[in-house]
Amino acid sequence: METKWRNGDIVQPVLNPKPNTVSYSQSSLIHLVGPSDCTLHGFVHGGVTMKLMDEVAGIVAARHCKTNIVTASVDAINFHDKIRKAFTITILGRMTFTSNKSMEIEALVDANPIVDSSQKRYRAASAFFTYEGRSLPVPQLVPETEDEKKRFEEGKGRYLQMKAKRQGHAEPQP
Repeated sequence: METKWRNGDIVQPVLNPKPNTVSYSQSSLIHLVGPSDCTLHGFVHGGVTMKLMDEVAGIVAARHCKTNIVTASVDAINFHDKIRKAFTITILGRMTFTSNKSMEIEALVDANPIVDSSQKRYRAASAFFTYEGRSLPVPQLVPETEDEKKRFEEGKGRYLQMKAKRQGHAEPQP
């Protein structure tokens, strides 16, 4: 599934957003890539990127449902391009879909060279994370824009596919 790279959008914060909306729970993190984040060749380890994505997506999930949450699954992390040492990366997390027990968050990673002005900001990685609320039902997401409604329907499709896959492969427990 394509992420928002197709439009190259940058999500701006909304002042005083309504609860249970995408803008209410969205979160971002800016990280300066240092030597400890990188391989011997100066590129960021995939695991560093995944950890930061999970951290931001977890904040989005916790903001949305205000209860204990756990990562249930990660839909293939797509590494679109390498990230070099001394770049800044911006990790954006935004809610795309909710069911009664789970929520899907899209995590996007943009890389920005801070020293080389000839290079432009680019999408380096993207993924969909699924989180589950453990103690209470997940509040229903309220998509406001047409783009949010479209992402909600796409998320619902992924959710239903995964649910059918789990039920189709379920084996009786002793």
